Amino acid sequence: MKEHSLENTDRIAKFACGSKEHFDELMQCFLSNEYRVAQRAAWAVSHAASKKPDFMAGYIKVLVGQLSRKDVHAAVIRNSVRILQQTDIPTELHGEVMNACFSFIENPATPVAIKAFSLTTLHNLSKVYPEIKQELQLIIEERWELESAAFRSRAKKVLSSIK
Repeated sequence: MKEHSLENTDRIAKFACGSKEHFDELMQCFLSNEYRVAQRAAWAVSHAASKKPDFMAGYIKVLVGQLSRKDVHAAVIRNSVRILQQTDIPTELHGEVMNACFSFIENPATPVAIKAFSLTTLHNLSKVYPEIKQELQLIIEERWELESAAFRSRAKKVLSSIK
């Protein structure tokens, strides 16, 4: 399909949710080194993962690995963090996820959606690691005036919850 639309994304996600084999096929597209294929698959993966989180379980480590890649479309990072914000992340990956998410929200060049999903992911992890709440609050306050309304909206919710 040449058209990248919500309708097509939903159609692909529905197909992927039909069986674990179909989901695995979609994940192979998402993990492809072909830039455009991975970009187009990313949105469908996040939709399918929200409908079939059990299918995603074996891919969490792979998603976390995507966070440090510089050779992928921002959609791959965005949808990886989107999925992680809704997932029980294995303990052994917490440090890597926290480091990536803090880097995303500190970097002015990071797209706002990645920052927003990172804020939620860090907020979720702060329930396990309350010691990161202060750092999260400090970064939000430092970035507040420099960020978009979308960032501030998500950050406001996080701040009200951690204070």
